[in-house]
Amino acid sequence: MSTSLSTSGSTTSGRSPIADAGPHALCARAPHVPAERLVAEMVPPPRFDSVRFDTYNPDPAQPSQAEAVTVLSTFAAGLGGAHASGAGKRRWFAKKPAAAAPGSRGVYLDGGYGVGKTHLLASLWHATPAEPALKAFGTFVELTNLVGALGFQQTVKTLGGHRLLCIDEFELDDPGDTVLVSSLLSRLVEQGVALAATSNTLPGKLGEGRFAAADFLREIQGLSAHFRPLRIDGQDYRHRGLPEAPAPFSDEQVAKAAYATPGASLDDFPGLLEHLSKVHPSRYGALTDGITAVCLTDVGPVPDQSTALRLVVLADRLYDREIPVLASGVPFDRLFSEEMLNGGYRKKYFRAISRLTALARDAKPLVSQ
Repeated sequence: MSTSLSTSGSTTSGRSPIADAGPHALCARAPHVPAERLVAEMVPPPRFDSVRFDTYNPDPAQPSQAEAVTVLSTFAAGLGGAHASGAGKRRWFAKKPAAAAPGSRGVYLDGGYGVGKTHLLASLWHATPAEPALKAFGTFVELTNLVGALGFQQTVKTLGGHRLLCIDEFELDDPGDTVLVSSLLSRLVEQGVALAATSNTLPGKLGEGRFAAADFLREIQGLSAHFRPLRIDGQDYRHRGLPEAPAPFSDEQVAKAAYATPGASLDDFPGLLEHLSKVHPSRYGALTDGITAVCLTDVGPVPDQSTALRLVVLADRLYDREIPVLASGVPFDRLFSEEMLNGGYRKKYFRAISRLTALARDAKPLVSQ
């Protein structure tokens, strides 16, 4: 599926090829992503393409991790029968299936960041005995973006013939998303689609601290009824037993590495944050097409919450695609203010710090010693 990339700026005549050679600039990219690509990309991202249940290493000190593997393996095996609407085929005039018992068609992985929830969710997708076209995998943001691109009814038709829908990083950030996702999942469950989701918040607590959750309690409880909660305890595996993330490098080191690394991008951090405000988050993945490393200069604290949430989405897409991040400025654990880290989106921010730290560690070899 092709994606068009338009770039801003003009080329000055007379410039030599050497002067034109250099790293990409994310700030010069304005990708257009057709709806078909959003659907086609609803598979586990590259980082989790090869994961399986037997590649998950449960922490012996956390029995809930081994239990999760057992429960999910059984859940996947139970999805091998005929689809409720006709062996996986879309039969729009088929008799409506009987309502499923609460939690019988869904499992919900709850736990802190870095305990391997996405690994387990992707393993479930791979283990489910159905063709890739009959199972979907995406983040909560990607799911809402799909509805925005296709419309509600077309999304129901597109996903209604699936055997399984996996939703990573389940978040409810506003009342509109609460009602939208509640309605969508209810329609899909009616059509026999099994659900699996990960989050840092139990389904009955979604939205807490972010908006007036009490006003939408019915919708939130409706979502909870679709899932069997499965708690996974443990420490962040990305940093378990590993050295601390490398300190930020100098602007000169970052620029030099960007020019020396084929396919790298080079942007100043404030400019990138400004550019992200002009690109829909559904296009952040396409923004990094062909990029082998992201190099950033002048990294500093994020100025406001809207900007911070956009950065979280970009961090997720970079992590999914295993793109190293080399930076100068402040360390990644100082990106978000204390107020942000203590607010309703704190788990998103800690996840972003964790993932960016791992990507910074991956980028360290790019700097020549």
